[in-house]
Amino acid sequence: MDLENVMNKAKKGWAELYSGKTPLILIGAATCGKSAGAAKVKEIFTEETKKRNIECNIMEVGCIGMCYAEPLICIKKSDDPLVCYGNITPEKALEIINSHLENDNPVSEYALGTIGKGTLKDIPELHETPVLKNQVRIVLNNCGIISPSEISHYFANNGYKGLIKALQQKPADIIEQVRESGLRGRGGAGFPTWKKWQICRDTKADKKFLICNADEGDPGAFMNRSLIESDPHSLIEGMIISAYAIGANTGYIYCRAEYPLALARLDLAIKQAENLNLLGDNILGSGFDFTIKVKEGAGAFVCGEETALIASIEGERGMPCPRPPFPAVKGLWGKPTIINNVETLATVSRIFQKDAKWFAQYGTDKSKGTKTFALAGEIKRTGLIEVPLGITLKTIIYDIGGGIPEDKEFKAVQTGGPSGGCVPKELLDIPVDYDSLVEAGTIMGSGGLVVMNENTCMVDVARYFIDFTQKESCGKCVPCRLGNKQLFRILDDITKGKADKKDIDMLKKLGQNIKATSLCGLGQTSPNPVLTTIRYFKNEYDAHIEKKCPAKVCKGLISFEIDPEKCTGCHICFKACPTDAIIGKPKETHLIIQEKCIQCGICYESCPDKFNAINVFSSRN
Repeated sequence: MDLENVMNKAKKGWAELYSGKTPLILIGAATCGKSAGAAKVKEIFTEETKKRNIECNIMEVGCIGMCYAEPLICIKKSDDPLVCYGNITPEKALEIINSHLENDNPVSEYALGTIGKGTLKDIPELHETPVLKNQVRIVLNNCGIISPSEISHYFANNGYKGLIKALQQKPADIIEQVRESGLRGRGGAGFPTWKKWQICRDTKADKKFLICNADEGDPGAFMNRSLIESDPHSLIEGMIISAYAIGANTGYIYCRAEYPLALARLDLAIKQAENLNLLGDNILGSGFDFTIKVKEGAGAFVCGEETALIASIEGERGMPCPRPPFPAVKGLWGKPTIINNVETLATVSRIFQKDAKWFAQYGTDKSKGTKTFALAGEIKRTGLIEVPLGITLKTIIYDIGGGIPEDKEFKAVQTGGPSGGCVPKELLDIPVDYDSLVEAGTIMGSGGLVVMNENTCMVDVARYFIDFTQKESCGKCVPCRLGNKQLFRILDDITKGKADKKDIDMLKKLGQNIKATSLCGLGQTSPNPVLTTIRYFKNEYDAHIEKKCPAKVCKGLISFEIDPEKCTGCHICFKACPTDAIIGKPKETHLIIQEKCIQCGICYESCPDKFNAINVFSSRN
């Protein structure tokens, strides 16, 4: 098959699609869009345009990253640029059809911005809006713009050009270009990608393997899922280039079964690549053979660790093994194996579509390029972002993320998921790069950023993450299996007012020992949330020892009381209380019986704002 001809045809089709002669309607249909109601929005556009005899192309695309504004649609009509609309309801959809599609009048009040050449009155360019102005989209370049189900769209945007270029070079030259790019592993540790590849390339063996780690088990993280759902061919192209460089003929994508949409789009993309001889035997006549298999994981957090992941693929229980030997020397079925995550491999495809120097111009001296992050928690603009490494946390949270909802005070941001630490307000100006975050006591991780406001109890946060990691421990080594249980027990006692000062010292000592003696990365990093919260929020721990929770979160340390001067006896809290702890007749002042109260907070939540009659105290009376 003449691939060049296929690519040229794809570019021509892409140009016609975006020419504006026939209106183009893009529906954001990744998991975030679908969960927000994208299917209903698509149904309305499909039915209404058919009913009104409006000729148009309606196309499902992936996640552009602005999850806070889902459901999202984009419309390209005439010579105007693409107009991106957010928070689309059925009513808004009808209004946009009436105004934009039928009368050439974009609805500026619903528009987030425009994409492409040309300007529209009252609608700014999307890339000049705060959410995208500080971003540099390399890996996410196609996301939300192309259909993940159409390989032709990937071709039209320079897809597989990097592979064609790579197959004309020697493997050693490919590894050298990755070295020049400065790419470090985006899965967490930040190990130089080229060095890992070189070790594997230099190890003599009759067979080698490449594994893509798409397990992504961090709470609040969705970078890998979004990328696969939006641009699966970028991963496949990166895997083929990587496999060629290390000499592997078989690749695995280890993706958790909880990602059904990502798996479906990945399966389709692999079949499309096979049909065009981009996968299989003698790829594009190069003499190189490579196949990809998908392995569905059962959702074990520990399987994000390399050796546990390998065990899972081999059909064994996902449990880590001592290292060395490292997988690059002895991995899957005892053969040299490279494991990179989704973002790392997708970045490889971008580097070869352009060049190493182009990629290396972004970032810092030791942390080159860009990094994707999942913004979650108490932040106005949640979503998926891509920024140059070295950007500050402050810029991410306030300029891109829009700050804290209801203008509350920022307290901390958790980086790196359960394996990371909590960074306080005083360190918001530190650059986001591998080394700076480690100095602050945390890690980059795969890219999760969970933002917390003034109402967050940092002791409770540490307790939450330790509860997660101690349950996810495989149990193979004693420090992780028993040490994390002890950390949780102590933290649980602190949140219930059952601890004393020596317990804080025990947390630090125990956490440091777990880090130093655990077998794998799960145990070695699990104490980070505890150690960083003690380091930066020691005052909150001290308050809990004095049986007070400043954030009024820990149930064992708070109490609820009804203000007799504000209570009107509306009886709402009386009916809502699950333990009958509230007494009082209608239109008479009510009272909470503390012995019956379980501190669930339902009374506080149900009390009408106009009365605001229930007070929360940070300690038990």
